Amino acid sequence: MQAAAAYLIDLVVGDPRWLPHPVVVIGKGISLLEGFLRRWAAPLVGLKAAGVLLTSFIVAGSYLVTWAAVEGLALIHPYLGLAVGVWLISTTIAAKGLAQAGLEIRDLLAQGNLAGARIKVGWIVGRDTQNLDEGEITRATVETVAENIVDGIVAPLFYAFIGGAPLAMAYRATNTLDSMVGYKNEKYLDLGWASARFDDLANLIPARLTGIFLVLAAWICGVNGCRAIKIQLRDAAKHPSPNSGYPESAVAGALGIRLGGQNYYGGQPSFRAYMGDALEPLEGRHIGLTVRLMYVTSALMVLAGIAISYQLIAYN
Repeated sequence: MQAAAAYLIDLVVGDPRWLPHPVVVIGKGISLLEGFLRRWAAPLVGLKAAGVLLTSFIVAGSYLVTWAAVEGLALIHPYLGLAVGVWLISTTIAAKGLAQAGLEIRDLLAQGNLAGARIKVGWIVGRDTQNLDEGEITRATVETVAENIVDGIVAPLFYAFIGGAPLAMAYRATNTLDSMVGYKNEKYLDLGWASARFDDLANLIPARLTGIFLVLAAWICGVNGCRAIKIQLRDAAKHPSPNSGYPESAVAGALGIRLGGQNYYGGQPSFRAYMGDALEPLEGRHIGLTVRLMYVTSALMVLAGIAISYQLIAYN
């Protein structure tokens, strides 16, 4: 039940800035190892093979270091190992931080502060935000919150229920690798290939679970669960990611809005396939509804994990 306790800790305290965060350590490890591999391994084995080594070392190393820390502290006192394990799992979950970011943008829109909302949304998305109107700010925020339900909440909980803190931290390392080197540009196309593909694989089951839980959450929240199913089946595969389409299309269907469209990155246009039907104009209130769906979805994941864990314990 460490995963459930960790989820509650995240809901209450989130990620206090005064506490050291393991992802910062993982990020520094990725940067150091990337430099070493580019200098010494890539000339010998090629960038793709160096990328496989980068992914393998970081993911396996994160697992082993976490396992050694938890088990070593448990030798001092079982409750110490348990407490540290719960805290480490909580650092892989981002429910509170994700909700706060989304709701701050919603509140700025409600105040008519477009300039402030553009700045805030620029902190959580990679696209250009300086010219976005309320609808486009809402779209960017809803897309980001929906997508991050998978890698910020459901996936780390999924792996924590299976393998505790070590597996949850290995997942967070996988996700951090993808965010740092998993780009399809000249610098990372080969070196980041393995990290991007491994992240896709790690999110395969959690993304589809998220799609199911979002449909249930839509009914619980009083929005359109049937349309969430319909749009998910119709549009999820249109997303360039094999996983992100599930939460985004489910949210679009549930709320009767259309996501996707033209984005700009460094002034260059990039069109993303539409998801959902524009039954309602995009407004700030849709951000609040998306956050509500996120909370209910994450609660359903926790309840499902507890139920399955108890069944396995009873069976054994």
